[in-house]
Amino acid sequence: MVIRINFFVGGNWKMNGNKESLGELISTLNTASLHDQTEVVCGAPSIYLGFARSSLDPRIGVAAQNCYKVAKGAFTGEISPAMIKDCGVDWVILGHSERRHVFGESDELIGQKVAHALESDLGVIACIGEKLEEREAGTTEEVVYAQTQVIAENVKDWSKVVLAYEPVWAIGTGKTATPEQAQEVHEKLRAWLRANVSGDVADSLRIIYGGSVTAANCKELAAQGDVDGFLVGGASLKPEFVDIINARA
Repeated sequence: MVIRINFFVGGNWKMNGNKESLGELISTLNTASLHDQTEVVCGAPSIYLGFARSSLDPRIGVAAQNCYKVAKGAFTGEISPAMIKDCGVDWVILGHSERRHVFGESDELIGQKVAHALESDLGVIACIGEKLEEREAGTTEEVVYAQTQVIAENVKDWSKVVLAYEPVWAIGTGKTATPEQAQEVHEKLRAWLRANVSGDVADSLRIIYGGSVTAANCKELAAQGDVDGFLVGGASLKPEFVDIINARA
């Protein structure tokens, strides 16, 4: 079995912050002692991508929070992977539940975005996850397998992908999946990858958890065998983000 390389912690700043507050956060991260076996990537609002990349220590990666499926054109308000790369940024978050459920992005569109981002040499943090009513109806597996299938159909090089499982009912609600619930879904996703993609991908792909991750619960989540990191929302804007990065230290 391949050991998955570094633990991966992404911070999704969402539509938050300004140059002053993000500058303070960046100073905290730049001067913090961060676990050297953990890969850290901060998802900045698109208007601050250049600011984040020029201000953050080079050991910390930067991600856009979204992009479009083509390189350029008459798509008012969109940004392309080529533009993201031009800002010195190497990652993009795609398929976040807020893109799916607030902005109505379909599985098909997300798949097209994943394909184009990877072709453009961006790393992709691809998000999946079930809504509360889907969990209560017992369809969690069906939902996340279907979402993963569309992503998988659009990936040629899995080394550039991180899969983020984010139960929608746990995002920003203060509810967190228990470590056991997170581990159960991650384990099933790995089994799905083994059956539908390959054993090598199942062993090497980092599957990270998102949904109200905090300094208080991160160590217990990080101790689960199939949890390879986190995608952190609100807590990534606070000094406790350092504790989350160091969950495996």
